Amino acid sequence: MTGTEVGLAMLGGMLLLMALRVPIAVAMFIPGALGYWQMTSDMAALNMLKGSAVARLTVYDLSVIPLFLLMGQFATQGGLSRALFQAGAAFLGHIRGGLGMAAILAAAAFGAVCGSSVATTATIAQVAYPEMKAHGYSGRLATGLLATGGSMGILIPPSVPLVVYAILTEQNIAKLFAAAFIPGIVAALGYIVVIALFTRLRPASAPPSEPVPWSMRWRALAGIWPIALIFCIVFGGIYGGLFTPTEGAAVGAIGTFVAAVARGELGWRAIGRSFLGAAETSAMVFMIFLGADMINSALALTQMPANLAQWVSGLAVPPLAVVAAILLGFVILCAVMDELSLVLLTVPVLFPAIMGLDLWGLDAQEKAIWFGILILTVVQIGLVAPPVGLNVYVVNSVCKGVPMAETYKGVMPFLASDVLRLAALMAFPAFSLGIVRWLF
Repeated sequence: MTGTEVGLAMLGGMLLLMALRVPIAVAMFIPGALGYWQMTSDMAALNMLKGSAVARLTVYDLSVIPLFLLMGQFATQGGLSRALFQAGAAFLGHIRGGLGMAAILAAAAFGAVCGSSVATTATIAQVAYPEMKAHGYSGRLATGLLATGGSMGILIPPSVPLVVYAILTEQNIAKLFAAAFIPGIVAALGYIVVIALFTRLRPASAPPSEPVPWSMRWRALAGIWPIALIFCIVFGGIYGGLFTPTEGAAVGAIGTFVAAVARGELGWRAIGRSFLGAAETSAMVFMIFLGADMINSALALTQMPANLAQWVSGLAVPPLAVVAAILLGFVILCAVMDELSLVLLTVPVLFPAIMGLDLWGLDAQEKAIWFGILILTVVQIGLVAPPVGLNVYVVNSVCKGVPMAETYKGVMPFLASDVLRLAALMAFPAFSLGIVRWLF
């Protein structure tokens, strides 16, 4: 068999195993191991199996992942999301759609200490949905905005998929985090505009609540100072050169633990659940890493990534059209794969092709950072887009009584905002690179 035939057989086998509901790590590992054996020899394949796990799990930079996950677990178990929503509701609840806007802002702020879209969605939904339901919000709007707002958990730093992308492409994690700030803020503002327009067209979907006295507003605002302080310490320290992103993650985890304990909501059982949750998610991430390493190593031997890069560079089409086609493929693949698996599998194959294109005259590093933010945005869209939006399923499991079809209808206006933002990111690289150029 030729290298291309082996590569196509591996990808086909992976998709078949996924269709049979085999765990994604195993679905990537088995075809990768067989393909590596086909392209080399018995002893070479055994040596690869012997050394790949040690080589991957001893990478220092990867320790940032369990630390950020632990930080998110402490924030979730410690009830910090409730304080965020209460502060937003106190200031915005009296306007039409204000509770929904407060939920978006709470999701954005919680994402800054969580790094997981699923955790952000589930946590904010548990806090915000009962309040919105009690005030007469329609199930379509409430669940739609919660599913979409929760996706900002991976868009606003710290972001686990962005850390994975940085490691795969050998980019600076701090620079990628900086590049994600402005797109994340614009995403939150875009969702708020969607809520304002939706409630203007359908006033009955989001009745305003009674205004809260200013004394209660300031009290609610004072309740979120630990989160603001943690955010400033972690990212101020990273960009101020006081510590690396990995050290910043450790500082953030400790700070979040202290804040949660100080609130009195993090008992021994909650601490145990935090460590267990972080350990389980970390184990899943590293197993996916091992499976992706196996299949990507085999694909490299088949020369498929190099051949793809050469073929793409020879196409008589505008480079942006190639990027748009790749992003569309990401949206489709998000229907069958989770975001981490998608990034781990596709980036090593597609990244050389992107780096070979002339895109807005960007140098190699800026092009890599810009493409990383585009991928993150598309993955965020895939978390809520039909037919399989993971966040929609998460919200549906929390918000009982709202049909899933209604939630999918509810996310459509927000997806329109996402598409506009993605187009702006593609057309204006300074949108994501401006703050990187300023800081570095």
